[in-house]
Parts: sequence; C-alpha cells; structure tokens
Amino acid sequence: MTDREFGGFVDSNGRLSLDFKGAFKAYVQRFKGEEVTVTVRKRRSKRSDRQNRYWHGVVVPTLAEHCGYTKDEMHEALKAKFLGTEDLTRGLMRIGSTAKLSTAEFAELTERVMVWAITDLDVVIPPPEKETKLRQRRKKAA
Repeated sequence: MTDREFGGFVDSNGRLSLDFKGAFKAYVQRFKGEEVTVTVRKRRSKRSDRQNRYWHGVVVPTLAEHCGYTKDEMHEALKAKFLGTEDLTRGLMRIGSTAKLSTAEFAELTERVMVWAITDLDVVIPPPEKETKLRQRRKKAA
C-alpha cells in the first residue's frame, strides 16, 4: 500500500482537525489488524501549478532546444546538476526531486538555472511574465 497525506490544523489547545476527516477514516480502515506508523509534520507549500507550468513549458524546453536534448533528458540533467549530491561512501549521485520542493525552494532552483543558462550557455530564458505568450507562440509554430 502506498503512503497518503492528509492535511489538517492543530489549534491552540493542541487538538488536531483534519481537512478530510471522512477520507482519513476510510483510508485507515484499510489497515485493520495491522501495525502502522503515524507521522505529523508542519505543512509546507509545494511548488505551485504556475511554477510547474513555467518550468516544463519554458525553462526546460528552452534549454533542451539549445542543448539538443529531449525535454525529459533536460529535466533530468538539470535535476542532476542542481539537485544532485554525491554519496561519498558509495561514489554515487543522489538526485533530488523537483516535486518535493516548496514554492520558495522551487523559485530558488529556477533562478539558479536561469543564471547558469545566461552565464554558462549564453541562453536567455524568458521571465515568467512572458510564459503565456511564449507558449501560445510555440503552439502556433507546432
């Protein structure tokens, strides 16, 4: 069975209120007679849909076209370059996930990629404000 997250709020008295109490109860029923682990952590804002559309609709395609990669290859290459960490004990790379980044972390990643693109590749990635117009132009050209 896969893990599932349920949002909620802890009031000033320490009481937990779940956003979808019925769905939580139904999910927990699946584990009748089983041992479970419950984890509670502060909610983080995950990257926004707008950030995701900009990343996959502008940043990645712009760099993929310049580098001669597919969009998927470029996305993986950027993750390796900017989210990769070397596991010194095994000599391998651990590649981070963009899906797990908060909105602030994703904005920082995008900024780092844009700076790298202009300084190392001489590629200007259009800013987010122009995202809609650029996507419309690409659709017309296709």
